[in-house]
Amino acid sequence: MTDSTPAPEARDYRDTVFLPKTDFPMKAGLPQKEPLILAKWVEGNLEGQIRESRKGRDQFILHDGPPYANGDMHIGHALNHILKDMVVRTQTLKGKDAPYVPGWDCHGLPIEWKVEEQYRKKKLNKDEVPVEEFRAECRAYAQHWVDTQREQLKRLGIGGDWDHPYLTMDYEAEATIVRELLKFAANDMLYRGAKPVMWSPVEKTALAEAEVEYEDIVSTQIDVAFEIVESPIAELVGAHAVIWTTTPWTIPVNQALAYGPEVEYSLVEVDGKRLLVATELVPTFLARAFPNAGQSNVAAIPVGDGKDDAALSADLILHADGGYKGADLAGTIARHPMHALGGFFARPRPFLAGDFVTTDSGTGLVHMSPDHGEDDFDLCKANGIDPVFAVEGDGKYREDWGWLGGQGSVINPKFNAPDGPICTDLRDAGGLLAASADYKHSYPHSWRSKAKVIYRCTPQWFVPMDRVMTHIEPKAPREQRWESEGGAINPHEEDLCAAPTLRQAAMQAIDDTRFVPEKGRNRIGSMVKDRPDWVLSRQRAWGVPITLFVDRKTGQYLNDPQVNDRIVAAVKAGGVDAWSDARAQEYLGDAYDAADYERIVDILDVWFDSGCTHAFVLESGRWPALVRHDGGTHSADLYLEGSDQHRGWFQSSLLESCGTRGQAPYKAVLTHGFTMDSKGLKQSKSVGNTTDPVKVMQTNGADIIRLWALSVDFTEDHRIGDEILKGVADQYRKLRNTFRYLLGALDGFSEEEELKNYASLPELERHILSRLSILDSQLKQAVDDFDFNTYTRLLTDFCNEDLSAFYFDIRKDVLYCDLGPAAPLGTDTRRAYRSVLDILFHALVRYAAPVLVFTAEEVWGTRYPDGGSVHLLEWPEIADSWYDDDRDGWWLDIREARRTVTEAIEPLRREKIVRSSLEARVSMPEVPNLSAEAMAEIAITAAVTYGGDTVTVTPTTDHKCGRCWRHLPEVVEDGALCNRCDTVLS
Repeated sequence: MTDSTPAPEARDYRDTVFLPKTDFPMKAGLPQKEPLILAKWVEGNLEGQIRESRKGRDQFILHDGPPYANGDMHIGHALNHILKDMVVRTQTLKGKDAPYVPGWDCHGLPIEWKVEEQYRKKKLNKDEVPVEEFRAECRAYAQHWVDTQREQLKRLGIGGDWDHPYLTMDYEAEATIVRELLKFAANDMLYRGAKPVMWSPVEKTALAEAEVEYEDIVSTQIDVAFEIVESPIAELVGAHAVIWTTTPWTIPVNQALAYGPEVEYSLVEVDGKRLLVATELVPTFLARAFPNAGQSNVAAIPVGDGKDDAALSADLILHADGGYKGADLAGTIARHPMHALGGFFARPRPFLAGDFVTTDSGTGLVHMSPDHGEDDFDLCKANGIDPVFAVEGDGKYREDWGWLGGQGSVINPKFNAPDGPICTDLRDAGGLLAASADYKHSYPHSWRSKAKVIYRCTPQWFVPMDRVMTHIEPKAPREQRWESEGGAINPHEEDLCAAPTLRQAAMQAIDDTRFVPEKGRNRIGSMVKDRPDWVLSRQRAWGVPITLFVDRKTGQYLNDPQVNDRIVAAVKAGGVDAWSDARAQEYLGDAYDAADYERIVDILDVWFDSGCTHAFVLESGRWPALVRHDGGTHSADLYLEGSDQHRGWFQSSLLESCGTRGQAPYKAVLTHGFTMDSKGLKQSKSVGNTTDPVKVMQTNGADIIRLWALSVDFTEDHRIGDEILKGVADQYRKLRNTFRYLLGALDGFSEEEELKNYASLPELERHILSRLSILDSQLKQAVDDFDFNTYTRLLTDFCNEDLSAFYFDIRKDVLYCDLGPAAPLGTDTRRAYRSVLDILFHALVRYAAPVLVFTAEEVWGTRYPDGGSVHLLEWPEIADSWYDDDRDGWWLDIREARRTVTEAIEPLRREKIVRSSLEARVSMPEVPNLSAEAMAEIAITAAVTYGGDTVTVTPTTDHKCGRCWRHLPEVVEDGALCNRCDTVLS
């Protein structure tokens, strides 16, 4: 060959190399593809197939807490239902029968309020419309949003019996709620009484604590002087007791003053007026009420009774010797600043001892309005003082009220302002010492209308928390339980040896329940421990009625089983409209005269509705899949909702079930936090920082939302935003790429011809199966712990770190090049690799199925077009024997050595001294029990030599194989074949 003769072209060996081939695209196209998969599931009745495949298996029943049928699905709904779906799917994957029946809460104020808004826009008055017609509109409104949310949740990939959800407005459900209420009545666990309850003047109804949210407001704070007219301490007569309040509107219904028995009080004189204030609070009181009073204005007051005189001033208060103990004030009487109006205002205002009085703020004296405060009510009732019901349902004083009757609403800031009618009248009467509209504090608001609420004393129906429930079976004697429970005595054991109260039964049930996270136990426990009696009644139209007849003479409700049965049957047949005056005599029958009875028109607290869902859904038999076939109790295995439900559905369900059955309706409670925006701020439509899951599905796909929801620590408040979702999408792409690689690498795989048994596998394959065994046990534990962010992280890390960045990287050379005419099935190493890839495929597609429900279905269908749904499969069988602790530790050392080599090569790659690790010759410390040749294969380098204490890298001088591109001594020139490639092609 002369210099002018062109060199022969190098042979192109690409047609001899196995290249992974699959129809599974890297570009997901989830928004377009997911609806098609969903339609296929519906067409093939996948839910029915799953139920049939798990028939007779051990059951796991998650009872769905009903979301409210009001508006589109928001990101909180999405998170909640994805978590529920993850529970159901993982339990199903483990082989259990885990049905999911979705449900909706359909009654109550939010829906009624929305329908009223529609009326107001049309300038119509709801009260002028027949109540049946109004309820029909509420029912239609609820059904619209049930249908809307149902389609949105289905689109999210939530599996379940969507054709047969439970609705609290179903006639059968309404009848069940009535039946449960009448159980409380029959067991003497219901009473009518007047107590202060949270009341919305805007919505004109009582509210539950769970229907109230707290927002910061600025209120008018006032200091008011009540002249003392009688006292066992002579020098107090003629002085003025000072109270401080941020609710000026409660002064018109004041009936007493409360003092702290252990608090010390002192008299100060300002501008000739003697004022009684808690000694500790005198400086702050003077600074607030008399900011311009100099030392000459504040005089010393002799305290008498042999006590030392004290010079009291704004900056000198005697704590040890001066003042009066609160107990000394017993028997003292004051008069209302508006006493000149006569009547109610002329009555004496007694001083009452209140343990709740503190010196944290104010004056150490608290004015008592039993109509508008729980402490006020209890203290006044104990002293024979009854509420006067001056404030009506719209928040205005009665027209006939002697002062301010019929004037503006008590929640109107102008009504309470320093220049408003209350303060003006008090100032004119000489009772107002100070008023300023600058007090910032947290105040309760209605969750629905966002308007301020008040405490208002009205006649309501209550469930008593501390009345003994004689219908509940008491616990066994202490000695028997000690023996049966191995010495594990519950903290409430002593109480429960006898018939319990509802509070005791609920506390016992909390102790017996598993909480995830554990802090949920203390949260709900502290609420139940201190909660007042349960207010059941609401003064609205859209809800389940309190179906009681009250004797007009005795005030007692009728408790007749036959009457109750007729009521329940009528509601089951016709819904809540069946409860009407027109049918009263029908229900009462011949034994009673309807004229002698008051038919209660209040409706039930909507939380009582949802608290009864366990009775309707789990016990009715309407959903056969939910019926326990092992003879167990009605309790669900799990309730799962947001942490706010400790005061909502978790608690109402607990109290309802304990009050009727003596136990909780659940065995475990799982709670999640709230979804904040990317900055950690609460999401708000008005602020514009919300994430709409419907829009995310339209642009990114449902699997992206699912991967986000199952990647965050949902037990705490967590975040979402565009950048966060971009990171999730990148995480998704890596997982998708793992499956794409597996599908391509397994193209043409034959179990009969290629599958290798474990004993014949190389060390690397055994290591990966050991890692898979570890992953398997960790994922099982995560399922048992409901620790889904750990589940997702473990799965993702295994795919990225153990497979893509390590195993696949090392074995791609074997996959591509160990196949040829002389090795039609590949070398033993290649067959071993593909055998492990097959195991990995079957395991990973199952692990991923509960998380990426659509993608896993696409993956499975790509390899097995006629293989049915991936969601019918069960947990993979992973042999425990695959795990080898010693081998695993050895391989971790090898992988650390590989990482060190990779880091040492990288600077040479950046400087283009070598183009890839295949061109690198490495000298490094010896890896125990591993040959240098094996280390070169693992590190994907040209060669490795052992020696020295550090890693050094130089370019190889060996030629490059024209087929596998490895640089080896046996390659005579660039483009020639190495021995391996020559052999498989021979």
